[in-house]
Amino acid sequence: KYYNLELKLKCKYHEDAISCSTVLNDGRIAICSHDKSIVYNNKTFKPDLIICEHINYVNYILKLSSGMLASCSDDSTIKLFNIKYNKYEVLQTLNYHNSDVMKIIELTNKKLVSCSYDYNIIDYSKDNNNKYEKEYHIESNAPCNCVIQTKENEICYNEKGYDTICFYDLLERKIKNKVSNVNVTGYDSFYMITKDLLLITGCGILTIINVNQYNLIRAIKATDSSYICVSCMLNKNILLTGDSCRKLKQWRIDGDNLVLISSKE
Repeated sequence: KYYNLELKLKCKYHEDAISCSTVLNDGRIAICSHDKSIVYNNKTFKPDLIICEHINYVNYILKLSSGMLASCSDDSTIKLFNIKYNKYEVLQTLNYHNSDVMKIIELTNKKLVSCSYDYNIIDYSKDNNNKYEKEYHIESNAPCNCVIQTKENEICYNEKGYDTICFYDLLERKIKNKVSNVNVTGYDSFYMITKDLLLITGCGILTIINVNQYNLIRAIKATDSSYICVSCMLNKNILLTGDSCRKLKQWRIDGDNLVLISSKE
């Protein structure tokens, strides 16, 4: 089964590139951009709230399990927001990076992890005042653009000019394994398409890595796409991607492979 992709509505409230989106607890959609963050109403798709707390590009936003909204920016900061109706409050600003913060994730144990162009991956835990504080930092050999949790106590990130993926044990505080010669460009996204398979997207290539065996399964070249990014899972077997050529594609997860089932511009 696959889904018919038809344009229902087009919204244009941003003045620059859209980076990321997330769904809040109340069902509204928060979208961040290289100009500002906007919270859309999920029925009218008009902005209920405009958040302009960062002073540079907003690269990623994430709804935390607590309901807070977390954002990271090229201004080297991470901000945590409480959003209620059409008002927001900045609960905390994290200033531990000294360059562009590209992504922030929440681990299954509720800790936060961020990665940056300053070659550092930082994890955060809460103190006695329920505030996030830096707990540990990992030094990479390259500007780090993406990080993801692959197992209960494991994350992965890129290093060595982007072509090596490191799997890091958070308990032992050391690199557990590496996968080299991966086509990573510096503007990629990592996505767990199953509990065993990691998908890396980038310049026209979808790379699949087995996180248990730590090996590259295959690289699928999309000849008609110059840059690919994962959008979402439509169900447990169907993956939706978008690309810089304005194409939406549906892929079926078939074992350890991806099969293209539809493409629409």
